[in-house]
Amino acid sequence: MRRTSGWLILVMLAALGPAFLAAQESPPALVLTLDEAVAMALRQNPFFLATQERELQAKSQVRSAVSRFLPSLDAQGTNTLDEKLFVLEFPSLVPGQPPQRISIDFTKNYQTALSFSLPLFAGGRLVAGYKQANYGLEASRESVRLSEQETVFNVKRSFYGYLLAREFSSVADEALGLAEKFTENVKNLYEVGMASKFDLLRSEVQVANLKPQAIRARNSVEVAALGMKTVLGIAVETPVEIKGELAAPPLDAVSEAIVEEALAARPELRQLEYQRRMAGEMLKMARGSMMPTVGIGGIYNLWSDSLSFRKGSWQNYYAINLSVTLPLFNGFEARAQIGQSKAVLRELEWTRKGLSDAIAFEVRQAVLDRNQARETLLSQEKNVEQAREAVRIAELNYAEGLATNLDVSTAQVALSQARTNYSQALYDCVISQARLEKAVGRSRSESRPN
Repeated sequence: MRRTSGWLILVMLAALGPAFLAAQESPPALVLTLDEAVAMALRQNPFFLATQERELQAKSQVRSAVSRFLPSLDAQGTNTLDEKLFVLEFPSLVPGQPPQRISIDFTKNYQTALSFSLPLFAGGRLVAGYKQANYGLEASRESVRLSEQETVFNVKRSFYGYLLAREFSSVADEALGLAEKFTENVKNLYEVGMASKFDLLRSEVQVANLKPQAIRARNSVEVAALGMKTVLGIAVETPVEIKGELAAPPLDAVSEAIVEEALAARPELRQLEYQRRMAGEMLKMARGSMMPTVGIGGIYNLWSDSLSFRKGSWQNYYAINLSVTLPLFNGFEARAQIGQSKAVLRELEWTRKGLSDAIAFEVRQAVLDRNQARETLLSQEKNVEQAREAVRIAELNYAEGLATNLDVSTAQVALSQARTNYSQALYDCVISQARLEKAVGRSRSESRPN
C-alpha cells in the first residue's frame, strides 16, 4: 500500500513539474520598435499625461466663463427656531393706570424664497472673460503639443541610446574575443617554441585589461534599458527587447525657409501668442471694471406661521428689479490693473522677440550639427572594413614571424576604435535629425522617417 502511494506521488510530481517550472519562468519580454515605443510613451509617460490634464482644466475654465452669461437661480427655505418679539407700549386710557404693552410678531416661522439674476451689461467683462478662457484653452493645447514633441524626442534619444550602448557592448565583446583568440594562438606557438614568453604574457595582460571594459559595456546596456523604461512609463522590472538597429536616416534637403517654418510652427511661440491675447482681454476686463453694470433680478416668497398646506395658510409676494451699479471710486484699483495688464503685454512682446531669436539660433545650429554628423558618418564608413582587414593581416604576419605582438594589439585596438567611431557617428546622425525636427516644431505626422 505504501509502495503504491509512493509511485502515485512520483507520477503527480512528474506531471506537475513542467507546469510548476513554467510558472516560475519570467514573463516574456516586451518587444518594441521605435514607433511602438513612441506610442507607448504617449500613452503612459506621466509627464505627458500630466500636461494633458492642463487641457482639461482649460476646458473647465471655458465652461465657467460661459456660465457667467446664464441666469442664476437659487432656492432658500427658513424655519425660525426662536425669536424676540417686538413690544409696543401704549398709554393707558384710564388715568393713573400703567401703560399697555403689546407684543407683535412681524416675522413668519416658515419662509421659502426663489430668486434669480441675469446680467445684461457688464462693461464687456463677460465677453473678455470668455475670450480669455478660449485663448487659455488654445495655449494649453500648444503646451500639450510641446510636451508631445519633447516626449517623442526623449523616446528617440533613449531608444537610440540603448542601441548605441548595445553596439558598444558588441564592440567590447568582439575586442575581448579577438584578444582571447590571439592569446590562444600565441600559446600554441609558445608551446612549439615559435613565440616568446614575453609575447604570451603580453597577450594575456591584454585579455585581462579588456574584460573590465566588456563588463562596463554590458552594464551600460542595462542602464540604458532602465532609462528607456522610465521614459516609456513602464515598471523597471518589466523585461524589454528592442527591435531595431542604428541606421543613417535619408538625407533630406534643408529648405532656406526652415527658420520661418520653425517660427510659424513652434508651440512655444504659438503658446506665447495666445498668452498675449489673454493679456489683451485682461486689459479689456480692467477697463470694463470702470463702467456701469446692469442686471435684472427677481424674487418670489412664500411664508406661513405653521407648516400646513391648507388653502390660505401661506402668503406670497414677488418682486422684479432692474439694478444699475456705477463704480465711483475703488481706490484706483482699476487703474492699477490697467497698468499691470499693459506691463504684461510689453513683457510678452520682449519675450517673443527673445524666443524668436533663440529658436532661429537653435534651428541653424541643428542644421549645422546634422550636416556635420552626416560628413563624419561618410568619413567613417570604410574604416571598419579596413581595420578588420588590418587585424587579419597582422595576425597572419605574426604567425609567419613578420609582425610583433604589439603590431597585432595595435591593429585590434584600431578595429575597436573604428567600430566605436562608426557607431557613434550613426547615433549622432539619427539624433541630429531628431533634434532638427524638434527644433522646427514638426509633429509626429510631419516628422520625416528615420
